[in-house]
Amino acid sequence: MTEKLSRGFVALRLSRRAGLAAILASAVALFGLTATAMPSFAADKTIKVGIMSGEDEDVWRVVVAEAAKKGLKVEPVVFNDYTQPNEALERGEIDANAFQHKPYLDNQIKQHGYHIVIAGYTGIWPIGLYTKKYKTVAELPKGAAIGVPNDPSNEGRALLVLQHEGIIKLKDGTGILATTADIAENPKNVDIKELDAGIVGRSIDDLDAAVVNTDWALKAGLSANDRIAQEQTKDNPYRNFIAVKQSDENAPWVKTLVAAYQNDTVKAEFDKVYKGTGQSAY
Repeated sequence: MTEKLSRGFVALRLSRRAGLAAILASAVALFGLTATAMPSFAADKTIKVGIMSGEDEDVWRVVVAEAAKKGLKVEPVVFNDYTQPNEALERGEIDANAFQHKPYLDNQIKQHGYHIVIAGYTGIWPIGLYTKKYKTVAELPKGAAIGVPNDPSNEGRALLVLQHEGIIKLKDGTGILATTADIAENPKNVDIKELDAGIVGRSIDDLDAAVVNTDWALKAGLSANDRIAQEQTKDNPYRNFIAVKQSDENAPWVKTLVAAYQNDTVKAEFDKVYKGTGQSAY
């Protein structure tokens, strides 16, 4: 009798152990599946994103809130000079930036050898021809002084707008990095003034017209009523994007950062801030 009880007791203990082991194994498996499904970020890691000062600061306040909902801490780092965010990213002072289009980045990589790639698109600001003196392109007089941005990518972009409007003609095969040296025909003998992108819009009163980046036009107080021409947006290579170092391209936080931007909540703020001058590009 005692032996039977002893055997039963041992069997019961083994059965309980087996049950507990099974429960533990199931819990581990379930935890493993859950951990795989959730993004993994270092608890003390803050993603620093370089942006330009101005309206974009308002947009990124909403992005920060959206990222926080996804467990990602984001800190915008504000710059006032377009040449700085890529240098800071390359040096590892920031983790990402969001201020540029591909022709600009391509030129920066060519000049400096940066290891920077596109992570996800944000918006596009179609460049336009503005004037305070005339109602149409046809009214521009011979010898008109027309301002254009002087940085490599935006100057070519501006000249392509002037070519599209029949004001000038560029040499055959000229690409998006055209300069005034590539002008083949200038029937109205217009005087192209190469100015800093941040100044050209503010110089509108001293010019007959100016090709101005839309964000700078907004800062200069120019409106759609002052715009007599605008570049096409279809298949436009000048979409802005979030950029990261090539070594971080597949890091888990990159997709989360992009998703924190590409959503209806941020789009609503984007539309509110840019008042229709910019368009979402994703």
